[in-house]
Amino acid sequence: MTIDVRNLVNLSTRSIPALAFSVALGLGISTSAGADEADAKRLLKGMSDYLAAQQALSFSYDATLEVVTQEDQILGVASSGTVALRRPDKIRATRAGGFADVDMSFDGTTLTILGKNINKYTQIEVPGSISHLVDVLRDEYGRPLPAADLLLSNAYDVLMQDVVDIKDLGSGVIGGVECDSLAFRTKDVDWQIWIARGEKPYPCRYVITSKQIASAPSYTVQIRDWKTGKAVAASDFKFKNSSKAAKVTLEDLKGAGDLPDHFVIGESK
Repeated sequence: MTIDVRNLVNLSTRSIPALAFSVALGLGISTSAGADEADAKRLLKGMSDYLAAQQALSFSYDATLEVVTQEDQILGVASSGTVALRRPDKIRATRAGGFADVDMSFDGTTLTILGKNINKYTQIEVPGSISHLVDVLRDEYGRPLPAADLLLSNAYDVLMQDVVDIKDLGSGVIGGVECDSLAFRTKDVDWQIWIARGEKPYPCRYVITSKQIASAPSYTVQIRDWKTGKAVAASDFKFKNSSKAAKVTLEDLKGAGDLPDHFVIGESK
């Protein structure tokens, strides 16, 4: 069966994937609440500074990518994975779903993408920092890292680009953790973030909703098992081909993308 879905974009507040979950909701919140905006900015900046200060961190995540078919049906593609990084230039991310099992590693020079389910891998030379890798993957290859904006050393500056509306929604609970719930709007996207309260203000949930695609699809990533510093397990960021996977070009690495092969990308409305 082939499913024709409307065009998707990268998983970032600057250009996000098509997702779709919308609900009519009346909020008793003043759009001119300057104090709330200032507090929301302070909380987001505190999270950004905390993340940038962590030389080593790791977490597990669950993600849902919503897509809209040509018949306006909303479908959710679910996956889970892990992220481990050591600043400034080492990261490993995994993503497992019903159609792909991907292991991506970067040792500061070489990016390796291994499709474990197809036992094939590709390598790209991208010397530089994690921030540089995030930009190259998104802009040149269309393969964004999970929650990529949150991994940058200047997350606050990136997230606040083109923001035109801010709301502090107060307290929320994600995975049993009390969080500050904040909502932001730009011309193209709405996004919401839940930040853990306390001495470790890490992101617990991050939702990006596209306003440029009919039915306003969304991408949601929920974070758990947050660890920093010495609590982060030792990780080898260099690729070892223990499964004797075949090396192929990036174009030939089929079956390792964000969507199943039987989802055919169509035109956005």
